[in-house]
Amino acid sequence: MRLALFDLDHTLIPFDSGMAWTRFLVEAGALPPQAELRYLDFCHQYVAGTLDIHAMHRASVAPLAAFSAAQLAHWRDAFEREMTHRLPADMQALVRRHREAGDLCVIVTATARFVAEPFARGFGIADLVATESVSVEGVPTGEIDGLPCFREHKLTKLQAWLATRAAPERDLAAFDASWFYSDSASDLPLLAAVSHPVAVRPDARLRAHALAAGWPIVEAD
Repeated sequence: MRLALFDLDHTLIPFDSGMAWTRFLVEAGALPPQAELRYLDFCHQYVAGTLDIHAMHRASVAPLAAFSAAQLAHWRDAFEREMTHRLPADMQALVRRHREAGDLCVIVTATARFVAEPFARGFGIADLVATESVSVEGVPTGEIDGLPCFREHKLTKLQAWLATRAAPERDLAAFDASWFYSDSASDLPLLAAVSHPVAVRPDARLRAHALAAGWPIVEAD
C-alpha cells in the first residue's frame, strides 16, 4: 500500500480556504467587513513565522457561536457549491492519478475540519486530518480540540490517525512509498518523514530547502 498526503491551502488549491470562508460569511452578512482584514493579518503572521494558531482559530471561529448549527450547515453547503468551481484541474488530475493507482489519499491541513471538508469532498478524498474545533451542540466555540494540525503537529496527528486504522499500515513507515505535497516550510517535519516529498508553489524557504535536497518542485497553475 502506498500513501499520498496533500496539504490544502496553496497546494491543492491556489488560495487560502480560511480566507475564502471568511469572505463568504462577510458576503452573507454573518461577519463584519473588517473580518477579512483581521484574517489577512493572521496570514501575514503565518508567513512571518509568528502565527499563534490558537488565536487565529479563536478569532475566526468564535463569532460563529452566535448562529445555530442549522444555519451554519446551510452556509457551509452553499460555500461548498461555490468552491466546487474553484478546484484547479491540474490538482484534480494529480489526486485522480494517485487514487487510480490505488494509493491511500489523505488531506493533512491546519485548516479547521468544518472548512476543509467541502474541499476534501470536491477532490474525492475521503480521509482528512485537520485541526479539530471544540463544539457544543454542533456549534464551534472557537477553541481547538487537542493539538492543532500545524507545523510539527501535522506529523504527530497523522501518525495518531494512522494508528486508528483497521489496516496493516498503521504507521507512516509501514507504507511501501509515501508522498506529501506542500507549499510551506512549516510542513518540513512531515515532508522529511515521507519517501517522496514534493514542493508545490513553494515559499522561499521551502524552495531553497527543496533545491538543496533535490526534491521535486511543482509550479502548479
